[in-house]
Amino acid sequence: MSVDRATPGSQSSLREANRARIVDAIKHFGAITQVELAGATGLSTATISTIVKELVAAGVLMTAPVSRSGRRAQQVSLARQLGMVAGVHFSQRMLRIELADMAGTVVAEQHMPLPHEHRVDTGMDRAARLIQDMVEAVGGRPEELLGIGVAVSAPVDVRTGMLSASGILRGWDEVDIPTSFSRRIGKPVWIDNDANLAIVSEQRYGAAQGCNAAVFLYVGHGVGAGLLVDGRLVRGQSGMAGEIGHIRVVENGRVCTCGNRGCLETVVNSTVLVETLRATHGNLALRDIIAKALAGDVGCTRVLADSAEYVGVALAALCNVFNPQRVVVGGELGAAGEIILAPLRTAAARASLSSQFTTLEVVQSSLGAAAEVRGAVALALDSVTLPIGTLEAAHVY
Repeated sequence: MSVDRATPGSQSSLREANRARIVDAIKHFGAITQVELAGATGLSTATISTIVKELVAAGVLMTAPVSRSGRRAQQVSLARQLGMVAGVHFSQRMLRIELADMAGTVVAEQHMPLPHEHRVDTGMDRAARLIQDMVEAVGGRPEELLGIGVAVSAPVDVRTGMLSASGILRGWDEVDIPTSFSRRIGKPVWIDNDANLAIVSEQRYGAAQGCNAAVFLYVGHGVGAGLLVDGRLVRGQSGMAGEIGHIRVVENGRVCTCGNRGCLETVVNSTVLVETLRATHGNLALRDIIAKALAGDVGCTRVLADSAEYVGVALAALCNVFNPQRVVVGGELGAAGEIILAPLRTAAARASLSSQFTTLEVVQSSLGAAAEVRGAVALALDSVTLPIGTLEAAHVY
């Protein structure tokens, strides 16, 4: 079917641009009222109302009545039948996958442990099979899957799809991850660092909502940060921004995976915590240390608090540079709550500009272990191109 393109500057092209602006805003913010759409797009409420009606009739959008501050409103979201996306998180020790419809609703999720220094080809093969099984399990067809967002626990150059630093995910260096994964699953793939995607998801759905300047601080098997300034991710020239795990905190300390000595990650990681407690507590996993600390074990509590103080010093340096409104703490150690947060706040306040820290909020992640994979879903939703045939019906193209 041939489709006439609008002449640039014509009334038709302006209408197409307005439709695209509305769809992009809903992809970004999720379900949103028509009044909020007007604020997000700069379009008049009359224009919003007209275009929403057209796109609902075309099956691109759907509406539902909601109540906001005691007033009834029309909430707008993408129609669920448009398709699905997947989010994948490859962490140091875990693979997490979520399948979501175009309205951003998670319809299936799966997770499984990964071996230490897991192979890139094995991980991708396993993730591709799981996604295909999940689509089938929810009654979907392969063609309904429109794309995949991938989060990895290493700095990423999003222009090349490759890791920016070697040795962090061993065996993943020099691999074009989106291209390699796309060959396995036959769908477009987009990638970013997991802390970057975690701050995106926390701002949209979690503990950083309403913040224009915020930090997601991952503390677990390593340490990293996702930075949001003026509502935008800060990646740096090649994706290395936020790598606070490689700030030196111990002079002439242990050799880090990056090749330097005394990095924060050499004193705050699961291996060090386990080794510190082995003589008194035997062989524990990181989750055991956290559970015992939450149950009142003084030794486990002390070790976690010591780690939090190191992290607080590095966080102070970050806050002095970026001046965020809120820091959201996630990762495995984030699950320890105030056992980590209280000493972290104290150490950060002591090492930062007092005027800067007085207004800073340090809070626990509200999305928990799902923060990074939920961010990968958001990446896919933002990046995917909706089926042309669906939009043609609404004369968007």
